[in-house]
Amino acid sequence: MPGMFEIVRYTAEKASEWDEFITQSKNGTFLFLRNYMDYHADRFQDFSLMFYAKGRLLAVLPANLRGDVLYSHQGLTYGGLISGERLTVVDTISLFRELNDFVRDKAISKVVYKCIPWIYHRLAAEEDLYALYHICHATMVARDFATCIFLPKHLRWERVRRRGVVRAQQAGLIVSRSTDFAPFWQVLTDNLTTKYGVRPVHTLQEIELLHSRFPDNIILYTAEKDNVVVGGVVLYVTPQVVHAQYSSATPEGKRLGAMDFLYSQIMGVDYAEYPYFDFGRSTDNADGSSLNEPLVFQKEGYGGRGLCYDIYEWSPCSV
Repeated sequence: MPGMFEIVRYTAEKASEWDEFITQSKNGTFLFLRNYMDYHADRFQDFSLMFYAKGRLLAVLPANLRGDVLYSHQGLTYGGLISGERLTVVDTISLFRELNDFVRDKAISKVVYKCIPWIYHRLAAEEDLYALYHICHATMVARDFATCIFLPKHLRWERVRRRGVVRAQQAGLIVSRSTDFAPFWQVLTDNLTTKYGVRPVHTLQEIELLHSRFPDNIILYTAEKDNVVVGGVVLYVTPQVVHAQYSSATPEGKRLGAMDFLYSQIMGVDYAEYPYFDFGRSTDNADGSSLNEPLVFQKEGYGGRGLCYDIYEWSPCSV
């Protein structure tokens, strides 16, 4: 019996159709546009899927294949099913049943699925969570803890954070937007290398490329002391959320309250009318079980509270 959906693998010829759907979807952000996803196409075997019903595109799944495992795209922070406004929960149930048939036919043994946190939804879009549980019998394999702020009604900052703003003002720090990523990237790289022995996920060249493609979505703020960058924040701006993708300060910047000053400008002035600010995750290992408590404490000092980033997996052969 034919199913409701025609499932088609994404190809470059469909880029315009894909992008137009993302911009009109319930839960898509610029991270799912092909000019963002494809900047690291050489690292991932793309296996993104498009779901049509009666010729109309109703959903897409950004994905990649590694061996015989299908991942909702490993190059993205989040990224499950992107759904159009017309996709109902009954449709979504059918979609996941037919997705399982499709991937079984491709000899795919497992699906690993990253959910899109609800604050990024333009309209409610958790039909996939219902189908994951009841149709796929999926198991949660990771839960990362993030910290976010509901900006229209936020908690008061802790005293230590408020004092940091005063200290930065008294020291003459200057906060501004910048398009020169190199000085901040050096600060960020030095910090990550010293504290964790890692480097930023994006190279300087990659973040400059992505900024050139999405200048209204990827925005750098810096704090300077005597024309020297002592701190900065790279924001990813989406319709619902301002997300701190990267943030870092030099030892002097930390002592002078650079981060407090930066966030007071971002959250208190420039993006005060936005619904949510997302500090991102504060977990150090793959399944999210190791919580970086000092980092969470700092974020909670700005009034942030908990948000989970969840990952599920299931075997299509068992459903």
